[in-house]
Amino acid sequence: MTSLAIKLAKEREVLEGLGSNGKAIKYLKQDFEELRRQCLKSGTLFKDEEFPACPSALGYRDLGPYSPKTQGIIWKRPSELVPNPQFIVGGATRTDIRQGALGDCWLLAAIASLTLDQEILDRVVPKDQSFQKDYAGIFHFQIWQYGEWVDVVVDDRLPTKNGQLLFLHSEEGNEFWSALLEKAYAKLNGSYEALTGGSTIEGFEDFTGGIAESYDLRKAPSNLYQIIQKALRSGSLLGCSIDIASAAETEAITRLKLVKGHAYSVTGAEEVNYRGQPVKLLRIRNPWGEVEWTGAWSDNAPEWNYIDPKEKNALDKQADDGEFWMSLADFQRQFTRLEICNLTPDTLTSNHLHKWGMTLFNGHWRRGSTAGGCQNYPATYWTNPQFKISLDEPDDDHEGSASEPSCTVLIGLMQKNRRRQKRMGEALLSIGYSIYQLENQTDVHLNRDFFSTNRSVARSDTYVNLREASNRFHLPRGEYLVVPSTFEPFKDGEFCLRVFSEKKAKAQEIGDTVAANPYEVSITEKGKINRTDIKSDGFNLNTCREMISLLDNHGTGSLGVAEFKILWMKIQRYLEIYKKVDTDHSGTIDAHEMRDALKEAGFTLNNKVQHTIAARYACSKLTIDFDGFLACMIRLETLFSKFSLKPEGEWGNLLENYSNLAPGFLVTSKILTLFL
Repeated sequence: MTSLAIKLAKEREVLEGLGSNGKAIKYLKQDFEELRRQCLKSGTLFKDEEFPACPSALGYRDLGPYSPKTQGIIWKRPSELVPNPQFIVGGATRTDIRQGALGDCWLLAAIASLTLDQEILDRVVPKDQSFQKDYAGIFHFQIWQYGEWVDVVVDDRLPTKNGQLLFLHSEEGNEFWSALLEKAYAKLNGSYEALTGGSTIEGFEDFTGGIAESYDLRKAPSNLYQIIQKALRSGSLLGCSIDIASAAETEAITRLKLVKGHAYSVTGAEEVNYRGQPVKLLRIRNPWGEVEWTGAWSDNAPEWNYIDPKEKNALDKQADDGEFWMSLADFQRQFTRLEICNLTPDTLTSNHLHKWGMTLFNGHWRRGSTAGGCQNYPATYWTNPQFKISLDEPDDDHEGSASEPSCTVLIGLMQKNRRRQKRMGEALLSIGYSIYQLENQTDVHLNRDFFSTNRSVARSDTYVNLREASNRFHLPRGEYLVVPSTFEPFKDGEFCLRVFSEKKAKAQEIGDTVAANPYEVSITEKGKINRTDIKSDGFNLNTCREMISLLDNHGTGSLGVAEFKILWMKIQRYLEIYKKVDTDHSGTIDAHEMRDALKEAGFTLNNKVQHTIAARYACSKLTIDFDGFLACMIRLETLFSKFSLKPEGEWGNLLENYSNLAPGFLVTSKILTLFL
């Protein structure tokens, strides 16, 4: 099967639901059912060759092969640790989450919140697993990754030291679902060490496919308690933490037994009558399973003696299990950040829960084509990917005036695969986005002039090196342009952009069209020879062949006088365009200036084709000389002329078979990227 056929087949699978929560993609093509069947048939226990029980699975630096921290580690199956291992004992609960010797409290807080919703938990932790029935040393979990659900297979060999699990473990010594889930997440990210440090939001989103928002509790909105209650009722996941001023404060314990720089879960919200006055309480969970708040409303605190005994019995459990209550006022004084993960329609099935509408786009920032940086770099900012949102229907309980109703949208920009790339020294990029109002409908990639005369109407918070930048906006009805970018230009990266709306919104990528109307020469035109002001070493042999192929209408491998004249006039026309976009008169053009040149030449190309052109025709300094420029133009003309009609044979059959997938120009863009 050709590469084009493979790509088109994948698009068909997506349209058929592959990657949805109900039809997860088999990660690394490992089929849990088939692998388990093979092991049961052969009578062997599964050994995962894709994530072997060896030093590389532990880490690369602090948990690397030669680190003192990894000495004495032995990988063991649960049956080698306890006589009667169980997958889940008495249902998965928050007490199953106890942190080990890995700095992934952010992940554990997310897992703890996950146990509060049985429906969501059952999707992440499939029920068809046991250490008794059909046990073959293999387990699987479903995790969301950048718009797709993936089914991750692991064996049950776990790192131990002195006969104890080294990392995440359950309070029940013979229960292993949480440790195996941590291993699946480590496999997805390359190693256990890759999980060190992070935001609870990241775990929330990967277990739900939801979109998160963050609140600075020092600047909390007046209706914070209502926001928390509504979020808990909607099945959202909530986390909180105390910011640290320096690395020395990491996991420092305060006088009232709260841990700084540590991820907690918010698991409940109740209002009680205390001495005749209503008091708003929040239930908080420490994933350590111990070290609890000792202030007001903590376990055994005197405040419990002054409320209704029934309420006291229902709320005050008085157990050293890492879970405690505190007042909203103390919560805002003691903690500095609250994170809420709003769930998608794909995750929520209950009709009584509020469901967001959601659109997702995948994109790239590429040096020389779409890595334009922020507005501080106006020469390149406009080359960033652009997306249009149409908000036509206001919220039912909108915050605008009757004459100017508003629409609520959550926009999240997430950079992809950076945690997995940590072992290669890649850090998170600083990312953000801006929103512009569009007065006139447009499907054309907007140029520098638009951004020099239009200010953004909203934007994400300060550019930040987190996996995702997300914010909630209340915007008047209308059309808007969203421009995602890195802070600095020329930074390569992948991203996904998600738009959540309370009411259905239309969204599309701008400039995702491929078309051509190249310059056509009239045989009566006069041309002048003038190439003294550009740098050129002459056309190479391949370019000459391309030029002949474009105009050799008779298949002779040569050009007649008339054909040569047409070619010469085309060269002159492309020379004019080249000089026009060479604004600094250097004799070369920058890769990002190719957008203007292509437009002048009559080509409309999407970002995918722009990436390909920059990669194949620009040098390491991201410049394109005239020889390369002309080769690109001639190549484009040839491809558009060859594929303007449906070809016979294999290509024709492919276009015929997949014509229902997308408009014709999408197929053309694939052909261009294959043959440019």
